[in-house]
Amino acid sequence: MTATPRLLALATALPPHRVTQAETLATARAVFAPRMRDFDRLAPVFPNTAIETRHICMPLEWYLQPRGWPERMAAFQDRALELLEQAAAAALERARLRPGDVDAIVCACTTGISTPSLEALLLERMGFRPDTVRLPVFGLGCAGGVLGLARAAMAARAMPGRTVLFLVVELCTLAFRPGEATPTNVVASALFADGAAAALVCLDDDGDGPRLLGSAEHTWPGTREVMGWRVEDDGLGVIFRQDIPDIIRSRFRGVTDAFLTREGLALAQVAGLVCHPGGTKVLLAVEEVMAPLGDGLGDAWAVLRDCGNMSAASVMFVLERRLAGGATGLQLMTALGPGFTAGLMLVEV
Repeated sequence: MTATPRLLALATALPPHRVTQAETLATARAVFAPRMRDFDRLAPVFPNTAIETRHICMPLEWYLQPRGWPERMAAFQDRALELLEQAAAAALERARLRPGDVDAIVCACTTGISTPSLEALLLERMGFRPDTVRLPVFGLGCAGGVLGLARAAMAARAMPGRTVLFLVVELCTLAFRPGEATPTNVVASALFADGAAAALVCLDDDGDGPRLLGSAEHTWPGTREVMGWRVEDDGLGVIFRQDIPDIIRSRFRGVTDAFLTREGLALAQVAGLVCHPGGTKVLLAVEEVMAPLGDGLGDAWAVLRDCGNMSAASVMFVLERRLAGGATGLQLMTALGPGFTAGLMLVEV
């Protein structure tokens, strides 16, 4: 039997500042309502997100002042490194490994810029070896959790006997720009949150960790403007179209079925879903097109409720819940990101 990458350990991390959705709505009302006559029409988006609480990387009052690129990226680097160190240390402890045991690091992030990249800055900070192979991945957006883990599994296959650390961090709230009083910015303020995760992967068929099997991605032609960032003078401006749930309903199942067919499987052989909780409309659309498979969506709803949309990190929180809850069998990880791209991966527990 060909050796298969296994998940040795998984850990997540949240920033210390916790806010309720009621607090977020009150803040958004104070910021936007004086300049938006239709704010009250948009306000129901906050309770309709199904989010109750979320964690943000800076104190709430920090977001209320104008911030330029230097301030935003300084905050990004400091807070991202803190969260990555916390998640990586917890994953290493669970795997009973030390930083010096890691041979390669894959790091996915799309909400900030750092050069040297984040994992390079972690080398001395955490005691990783100077010869650690590094792969920073930028631009995958919400799909980065699935596709980043898939890249880590590919690295493990290419480096038999070596240990690969996958890191993902997204500080979505740093894109909140109080000067932009637009419906899109209001919706973003209702959804986005911050978080990080770390996973250790190794090519090993003798272990007992979940097996990381096939993966795939599909970028639909003509959908480049569906989701992404705009570069503005004071930071990143969010782009997402309202027809994302419609795209899921019309196109996602075909891509999923084609992937499973290539893996020699049918949907009936999949035990559960590990789905990125992009929002209520996204989850409802996935539930509709993936029926009758629905086991695991409860974990996605729970992560959305407790943590909000943390972009690429979210799906790792869902995977953590699935594993902690005793899920068994084939789990299909899914996420959608800029491109417009679907990321897919099979995990056997």
